[in-house]
Amino acid sequence: MSTPQNLAYTEEHEWVDAADPSAAVVGITAYAAAALGDVVYVQLPSVGDTLTAGEPCGEIESTKSVSELYAPADGTVVEINEAVVDTPELVNTDPFGDGWLFKFQVSGALELLDADAYTELTKEEG
Repeated sequence: MSTPQNLAYTEEHEWVDAADPSAAVVGITAYAAAALGDVVYVQLPSVGDTLTAGEPCGEIESTKSVSELYAPADGTVVEINEAVVDTPELVNTDPFGDGWLFKFQVSGALELLDADAYTELTKEEG
C-alpha cells in the first residue's frame, strides 16, 4: 500500500494535507480503507462545526464495522465532500483523491506523523 510522502498522518489512520492551513484536507488512509472493507455510509461533520484535536467528529460504516473519525487538530470545518456522502465507496476506490472527507481551517497545532513514521506504525499493527 502506498503512503504519499506529501501528506501527514494520524495514529487513527487519517491523512491530512495541510499545504493550505485555511482549508486542510482530511481523509482516511488506504490502510484504513482496506481494514474497514466496503464502506457503505459516511457521516461527516457539518460546515461550521468546531473540531477539537483527538475528539470524534464523524463516522465511517462498512460491511465489517463502524469506525469513528477523529479531528486531527483544533479547527473549524469549511467544506465537506458531498460526493463521499452520496457515494461512500469512493473511500475505498480513491482514499487519497476523490475519497477525501472534509476540509477545515486549522486553529491549533498539527502534531502529526510523517509518511515514514506512519508506514512504521502500519507495519507494527499489521
